[in-house]
Amino acid sequence: MISYMDFTSPDVQYFFDLRKNRLMTKDSRNYINELGRKQLNTLGDVSLLDIFLSQTNIVEPHIHQNASELIYLISGSAVVSLINPFTKKLINIPLVPQQVANVPQGWWHYEIATMDDTHILAIFDAPYPEFIAGSDILRLTPAEILSHSYCLDEAKIKEALAPIKGTVLIGPPKDCKLTATSQAQGVQMTPAVKMQMSGMMPTNSMGTMGASFQQLAYPAVPQPVYRYAPPAYSPYIGNVWQANGQ
Repeated sequence: MISYMDFTSPDVQYFFDLRKNRLMTKDSRNYINELGRKQLNTLGDVSLLDIFLSQTNIVEPHIHQNASELIYLISGSAVVSLINPFTKKLINIPLVPQQVANVPQGWWHYEIATMDDTHILAIFDAPYPEFIAGSDILRLTPAEILSHSYCLDEAKIKEALAPIKGTVLIGPPKDCKLTATSQAQGVQMTPAVKMQMSGMMPTNSMGTMGASFQQLAYPAVPQPVYRYAPPAYSPYIGNVWQANGQ
């Protein structure tokens, strides 16, 4: 990359505190900080989102139209899900700390936390982390177009999508009351959400969590065995996990 930055200028920036640029806040445990060239003008073709999630919260389905996304898990655990537009298949990638997942530019994807205090760093190969939110696609596409395109009941579409009033980013919305009802009615959910909602996803042992994930939902994904190391704890990073007993 060729830089045309005037490094003799008094306006050159080499430092930024991410806590000063909140992209959105759902609550005290679910929020996103943003860093791009607007905040740090010496950045090259790189930007990031600093994401904090509690269990079952999700970064809604979305697309990054201008960049690929490298997702690094700092603490907690999460599942990154993406649709391969060439194979037409959904890929689910469970992550524990120090593991990464990559989402190619323009691919539909989402991330769901499977533990409390999950901290994700999303890194983009573009100076601004642009995105197209699924909530915007759903609420801004006329119901009659969805009905005509997919042979769906227009009235039911309007009723189903009416609660989406704006961009969601972190779901479900705070005022959502459908989770328990949907489960009681047997509404189909992804394996990750099913396990979390039913209590099948343990949160006190990474080894158990990894085995449960591997066996119940993702048998094709190699998953190392993890154990919890009690002495190693940082209030910033969170619980430290050691792989394969080392």
